[in-house]
Amino acid sequence: MVLESLINPAKAEKTPGRMVLYGFLYASVAIGLGLWVFYSYASMIFVFLAAIAAVPLMYNTIKYEEEKDLKDLPERALLQEHGKALSFFMYLFLGMTIACVLWYTVLPVDTVGTLFESQTNTINNINGSITGQTFQEQLAVFTHIFLNNIKVMIFCGIFSVLYGAGAIFILTWNASVIGVAIGNFIRGNLASYAHLIGIEKAAQYFSIIGIGLLKYVIHGVPEILAYFTAGLAGGIISIAIIRHDFGTRKFEHILLDSADLFLVSFGLLVIAAVLEVWVTPIIF
Repeated sequence: MVLESLINPAKAEKTPGRMVLYGFLYASVAIGLGLWVFYSYASMIFVFLAAIAAVPLMYNTIKYEEEKDLKDLPERALLQEHGKALSFFMYLFLGMTIACVLWYTVLPVDTVGTLFESQTNTINNINGSITGQTFQEQLAVFTHIFLNNIKVMIFCGIFSVLYGAGAIFILTWNASVIGVAIGNFIRGNLASYAHLIGIEKAAQYFSIIGIGLLKYVIHGVPEILAYFTAGLAGGIISIAIIRHDFGTRKFEHILLDSADLFLVSFGLLVIAAVLEVWVTPIIF
């Protein structure tokens, strides 16, 4: 597969920043094919196509990380090694998100409505169910967001255990939803400055783009990192099961490492929910 041959886990860990380009490429190619071949169903098809392109890399990375577990490294050292993989996964996710933001912003309205129909409906449902002004209401919102994120984290772990790299589908979907949310914010605000010209117009455009990205990055980074961490933990268990390591000391070591990753994921989701409910609204 052409897209599969572009990068491997070892290269990705050495140059994680390049994964932004690959994520952008995966999503852009998927969007193009989705609109060309499956226009009416493009909002879901492009997510699956982008995820399929990323599956080989994620699966090979999980195998690569599971091999590190077999070296009997201390837990702190193992977590640092896994951090390299999580780093380039985040860059991959960022690239996919940027692609969705760009195409949402520049494509015609009718095309955008079809291409991102499912994502837009999801955002409307979320915005309609999450509101709160008093502390009690904010606490209820925090609980709602946190429990929902925990559910997604569990799905990532289960999908990875059952399908190896299955969590990439959930994460690609999240990239498309976040991309649409940012793109909608940018597109809506750019219209307000369409009458400006020259440097002033460019300055306002860059300001809106920056605010749109920052609005979701503050709580989005720990949240998505938590999902990738859970997906990696589940994937490591999946590879160990495939290799029939049951009952061995190595398998116990793998379970301990995966448990640590799930705990890290849980902690990140607490931070993400706090930032989303009590920090982001203050700034924006």
